[in-house]
Order: sequence, then C-alpha cells, then structure tokens
Amino acid sequence: MDSQQTPEKFDHWAIVEIMGHQRIAGRVSEETIAGASYLRVDVPQVEDLKAFTKYFGTSAIYAITPVSEEIARAMVLRFQERPVQEYELPPDLQKRLPLEATCDDESPLW
Repeated sequence: MDSQQTPEKFDHWAIVEIMGHQRIAGRVSEETIAGASYLRVDVPQVEDLKAFTKYFGTSAIYAITPVSEEIARAMVLRFQERPVQEYELPPDLQKRLPLEATCDDESPLW
C-alpha cells in the first residue's frame, strides 16, 4: 500500500459476537471516540423492534461475520437485542421512596 493511501474503513452488514455469549446484527462500522477505537453496530428497525446504535470496545469482540443485509435483518429478529432503557420503578414503589435522601447528620444530600 502506498504511504499516501489510507486504509479502507470497515462498513458492512455483519453478525458480531461479543464476550459473554452475546450476538448482535446490523450495519457495522468503525468509529473513534475520545481517541479510542470502537465498533459501531447500527441495528435496523425490523417489524416491531426499533432501530438503535450500540458501541463495543474492540477488546470485547470475539468475532465478526460479514453477511448480506437480508441475513442481518433476519438475525435481528432472531436475537431480539434491544437498546438499553432507563430502569423505572413501578409507581407504587416510587411512592414509598423518601422525597430527599439524607446523610447521617440528617442534612439533605442535594
């Protein structure tokens, strides 16, 4: 390769296997965030599953298998991966929480 040429960025439909026996499918590309390299997976909307993006550090990746868009979309349905969602307590439990948390000296934390 010529020293003036830049390497081609990875940008393919793929199945990504992540440590912890997790799998995710979508359009996979490289991205640098705060100077570190990450694998970006753009999971498409398929049926009632909403589209989302998820980033993985390169050390967490076990394998990447390039596939066609058709196969990636089929695997989205099979894997049923969902975006991270904010945890919310049921309303009856929220009512039991104190309005303000306090320290040992009873002064409010905020």
